[in-house]
Amino acid sequence: MCTRNAVKVVAAIIRFNQVGFQYPKRESMFADLSLHIEQGQWVTIVGPNGSGKSTLTKLMNGLLAPRSGTIQIGGVTLDGHTVSDIHRRVGYLFQNPDNQFIAATVQDDMAFGMENRCLSQEEMQRRINQVSVELGIQDWLHRHPSSLSGGQKQRVAIAGLLVLDPEVMIWDEATSMLDEQARREFMTRMRQLRVERRLTIVSVTHDAEEIMASDRVLVIKDGKLVAGLTPMELFVQGELLQECCLRPPFAVELSLELRRRGVDVDICRDEEELVNALWPSCPVKS
Repeated sequence: MCTRNAVKVVAAIIRFNQVGFQYPKRESMFADLSLHIEQGQWVTIVGPNGSGKSTLTKLMNGLLAPRSGTIQIGGVTLDGHTVSDIHRRVGYLFQNPDNQFIAATVQDDMAFGMENRCLSQEEMQRRINQVSVELGIQDWLHRHPSSLSGGQKQRVAIAGLLVLDPEVMIWDEATSMLDEQARREFMTRMRQLRVERRLTIVSVTHDAEEIMASDRVLVIKDGKLVAGLTPMELFVQGELLQECCLRPPFAVELSLELRRRGVDVDICRDEEELVNALWPSCPVKS
C-alpha cells in the first residue's frame, strides 16, 4: 500500500509569463520576464535606479500594459476587458499621497472609489466607519487632506484603498517621505493589516527595515529578475547590496563586522536579537 506525504500548495496571486514591455521611443525595459508572487506574501522589489522597479508594479495593476506575454492577477489574465477587475483587486499607494487625493474631506475621499462602484450609501458608510477605526483616523474624517501631516496623509491614502477591499496592496517608495516615527507607525499598521485582511503586499523600497519585514525580495537589474531570495540572504551579499544602493540594517551590519573580527556570533536581524546573542545569560525583554 502506497502513501503520499501531504504537500501544501500556495496559489500564486501574481504571475508574469514571458512579459515584455517598452516605453515609446525607448529601448525595451523588459523582455521575457517571468515571476510569481504567492498569495499572502510580503514581497519587496529592489534594484538600481532605472532598473524597472516602478514599471514592474504598474504592470501588476494595469496602469501599464505589456507588449508581449501574459500577466495574471488571481487567475485573471490582464487585458483591455479585465483591467477594471484588476483595479478592484489591486490597490496602489503612491510615493506622494497628495497624488491620490481628489475630494475636499477625508470622508469624501474615502467614498470616491466606492461611489464609482455603485455601492449603497449604507455600505459605503459601514466601510468608512470600519476602516477609520482600524487606522485610527475617526477624528480626521471631516478635515481637508492638505491639513494633515505626511504620516497622517499616508494613513488616509491607505484608508482610501482599504475601503475598496483589495486582495493585493502595492506601494512605491511609500515610506520615503516619512520621518522615522511616521515610518515605524506605517510599518506597524501594515503588519497588522496584512494579518487581519490576509493581504498580499508588494513594495518598492530602499529602506532596510521595510525589506527585513518582508518574506521575499525580488532583485531587478537592467530589466531582468536577477535574484529572488530572503531578506537575510540579500543582506549578506555585499556586492549585490552595493549594486542596489542598499545598506543592511544596523544589527546585520554589526553582526557581519563582529564576525570579520573573529567574534563567534550569529547574523542577527535586530538589536534585541544581537544583544541576546552577545550576552545569552542576560536576555533583553521587549
